[in-house]
Amino acid sequence: MTSPSRALPPIGAHVQIRGGLAKGGLACADADAARAVQVFVGNPRGWKPSAGDPRQDAAFTAGCAERGVPTFIHTPYLVNVGSPSEATVEQSIATIAHTLARGVQLGCAGVVVHAGSAVGEDRYEAALAQLHERLLPVLDALPSGGPRLLVEPTAGGGRSLAATVQDLGPYLAALDFHPAVGVCFDTCHAWAAGHDLVTPGGMAATLDALVATVGTGRLGLVHANDSLDACGSTRDRHTTIGAGSIGTAPFAELLAHPELAGVPVVVETPSEDDGHARDIALLTALRDGALLPV
Repeated sequence: MTSPSRALPPIGAHVQIRGGLAKGGLACADADAARAVQVFVGNPRGWKPSAGDPRQDAAFTAGCAERGVPTFIHTPYLVNVGSPSEATVEQSIATIAHTLARGVQLGCAGVVVHAGSAVGEDRYEAALAQLHERLLPVLDALPSGGPRLLVEPTAGGGRSLAATVQDLGPYLAALDFHPAVGVCFDTCHAWAAGHDLVTPGGMAATLDALVATVGTGRLGLVHANDSLDACGSTRDRHTTIGAGSIGTAPFAELLAHPELAGVPVVVETPSEDDGHARDIALLTALRDGALLPV
């Protein structure tokens, strides 16, 4: 059973915002019984920034505050500050800055960004230098109390700048371990990158390694996703909790870890047929000790 003195991780989902950030997002969150929310605030596969709708923004912020729901924004998938293309780097920095500004407007706790890739084995050090040179000024410009930039390790493949949790060491060092930088831990990505989460104690060991690498308090969000593929596959294919190669037991281990105290957890699993609601209910039951993991 969960200790009554431990802050429980709120469990929610990445929600759809069809019809508007508030109209669609809040309705989706309520239907899923989500206690944490992640959204896109523009096209996730494009560069064009969206200024948002002031009425929808205000209603979304107020609605989440009334519900006590922490909120997060995921940047578009195209963002890659480590790219050898200057155009991509410029657009990436502009997109991160814009999304952080939107996070300030919406009162979000964090903005999630994929760690990116050097796009070539011989560019790793150069890509880290780009992080230092181009991203640090954006972080320094953040207002006090604004959202943290949460770096999400990827599933691996290519020359990822961070796939394993240990890769976060040089990544955050390139950013001078800036106080505005945190981590988003994705279970499917970690599994695909080679972390054995299934062997009993494997999930806890991975989180222990994360804390040893970046320090306690850096974990700002967890993406709880099962995987369609094998450990070390470098393939990022999410599936319903318990229906994939990770299974259910590691998620109970995840939610019981001390570093998860109070840290929001969102699912990015298939949402069809009330999939998010079922995954949230399952994770909540595991968190609260109402189910024996299998």
